[in-house]
Amino acid sequence: MLMMAAATLVLPSACDRKPEPTETKAPDTPAGPPEGTLEWAIQGPWRAADRVRDPARHPMETLRFFGLQPRMTVVDFWPGSGWYTEILAPYLSRGEGTYYAAGFPTGPGADPAQAALMANYEQRFTADPKLYGEVKFSAFGPTTGAVAPAGSADLVLFMRNIHAWMAAGIAEKAFSDAFEALRPAGVLGIEQHRLAPDEDQDPSAANGYVQEAFVRQLAAEAGFIFVASSEINANATDTKDHPFGVETLPPQRLTAPQGQVPDPTFDRSKYDAIGESDRMTLKFRKPE
Repeated sequence: MLMMAAATLVLPSACDRKPEPTETKAPDTPAGPPEGTLEWAIQGPWRAADRVRDPARHPMETLRFFGLQPRMTVVDFWPGSGWYTEILAPYLSRGEGTYYAAGFPTGPGADPAQAALMANYEQRFTADPKLYGEVKFSAFGPTTGAVAPAGSADLVLFMRNIHAWMAAGIAEKAFSDAFEALRPAGVLGIEQHRLAPDEDQDPSAANGYVQEAFVRQLAAEAGFIFVASSEINANATDTKDHPFGVETLPPQRLTAPQGQVPDPTFDRSKYDAIGESDRMTLKFRKPE
């Protein structure tokens, strides 16, 4: 009884106890795609200026069609200003893959515009190694050597450049260099402005359009095996008879011949309504 009385004196009553503090739970916010996924790379804020073209270029569907995986070694021929680099470099960096940018030659005698573009490209994609990882730079042109160590690449990309290589007389070299870089069973993925099959193929592809049959022929002559085609990047409204070739359409939107002063009186409405070009999307592989 004495012990119970002492306890009564020591212990506070329930009325005297202070309520335990409660945590205020922050409202749930929707989480973005997990870092390192292809969805994350495509939706990344660093692509804010380029995402406007995603509905026309379909990067997710295109790269999945080619079979892109995070640990791959990928060689991107003539990546331009880096529209696909913004996706591929972060994705492969997080996945412990390797990204080769086989850009324009920049040595003595190089085209000044191409050299300037490559200088800007290299500066841009080396300035943030935390995001882009270590981009490996090589070159493709009439007299260049290997774009990557022989047999090292899992995937090579030709993204809308074959017409330019035809004009320069190096289309066959592009396919040969890609074949050399790829490992056995490696994949060559192609996206290219598509000429109607009943149109005559200009050997220099001056209007930017190339017949699908001709592309398949170039690939076969280099030793590739055709795997599949996709209509991911098709555009049935593209009439392919534009005054300044494919560059009349977005995103270039020429209003005068290439290299000339833009014509402010040119009516763009018809061509803007078409949108980006009709394009073939083809997948080949190197024999095992």
